[in-house]
Amino acid sequence: MSEGLVLPKFSVGVGDRFAHQAKAQLAACIKAGEAGVEVVPVWNKSNREHTIIGTDPNQTRKAADAAVKELGWDKPYFLDADHINFKTVDRFIEPCDFFTMDVADEIGKAAKPEDVDAFVARHPELVGTVTIPRIAEPFKTDVAFVKGVANKFLAAVQDAGKIYRYLVEKKGAGKFVPEISMDETDFPQTPVELLIILAAIADEQIPIQTIAPKFTGRFNKGVDYVGDVAQFTKEFEEDLAAIAFAVKRYGLPANLKLSVHSGSDKFSIYSAIYNAVKKFDAGVHLKTAGTTWLEELIGLAEAGGDGLAIAKEVYREAYAHSDELRGPYATVIDIDDAKLPKPEEVDGWTSKQFTDALRHDQSNPAYNPSFRQLLHVGFKIAAKMGDKYLKALEANEEIVAKNVTTNLFDRHISPVFLGK
Repeated sequence: MSEGLVLPKFSVGVGDRFAHQAKAQLAACIKAGEAGVEVVPVWNKSNREHTIIGTDPNQTRKAADAAVKELGWDKPYFLDADHINFKTVDRFIEPCDFFTMDVADEIGKAAKPEDVDAFVARHPELVGTVTIPRIAEPFKTDVAFVKGVANKFLAAVQDAGKIYRYLVEKKGAGKFVPEISMDETDFPQTPVELLIILAAIADEQIPIQTIAPKFTGRFNKGVDYVGDVAQFTKEFEEDLAAIAFAVKRYGLPANLKLSVHSGSDKFSIYSAIYNAVKKFDAGVHLKTAGTTWLEELIGLAEAGGDGLAIAKEVYREAYAHSDELRGPYATVIDIDDAKLPKPEEVDGWTSKQFTDALRHDQSNPAYNPSFRQLLHVGFKIAAKMGDKYLKALEANEEIVAKNVTTNLFDRHISPVFLGK
């Protein structure tokens, strides 16, 4: 499959809710280069976030381009139309050059029986004993098993094929990086299931460069991984093996790599990712999304005065509209209401008390994951503040930027890509 635009080996998805931190985020990638590893930024902002904030993908493009120009970044960078489907893709076509095709709604929908039969007939190698190099035990399958997996995922892959061909028609082949998101399903895919999915993707002639499978455990927004790290490590390594095998067997792009969605702040699995990627000499895409917005709040709170007052106001309103804010993110947050401080208490907090509760430092006894998660989904409150919030960011640019860069480099890039 021809590649055209190529996503480098290591990339980090960076969300910038209010399009004010592109420079601070890019500074973290520059620090990575100085430390000896190339990590390229992929700015991502979903249709849901644009809709909530009232922004447009062209604003994200302008912010990214301006940061690249100002800091003299001469390596690749991308703009991700994050979690798009047929209904939402059009507004992203012109500004974006990376498309995360989210086909979660189609997973589990029965494909046409004749399509399933044709798939099984095309792939006799998937029936019987399936040996994937670097996975200890071969997999035993039969026609019923392959049909079952195809029935669960084929309609979703066909949907991705339609979106991909539409993008080719509108942008041209090789002019964008395609990713398929398979993470929003109930159970992790086994390596042989992933292999069957990749065979179907190759049949659809989608030259995907990243795939986001479902892993075991909870990937909640902005907080650490919850689950069995040993099991995650096994799944991650086996997925790397399945991808390497599928690339050779089905002619998928040589740079095809795993994408870890909701990857921000999953500190307990970062060393597993680093070690596995090194062991397999593989690439990885880590999506960090909304943590930048939390670093903005931390910076404002740290600044004191009006900045701290705005941070407290955001919390007060988030607390008051908690159910509404949580709704769209219900599957990826776990907030303990009993651990949420009352706004009246927070109103009396110092800068340090606010930042200690919000900053993701598990060694700090004041760190409060429920407080952090509520604020994570509370960006709509800041959006409603309009200029008041944006002017506060600009007035406190230095302290906010320092928090954004430090968070992205020290807590994410360094452990995942440098092993430190």
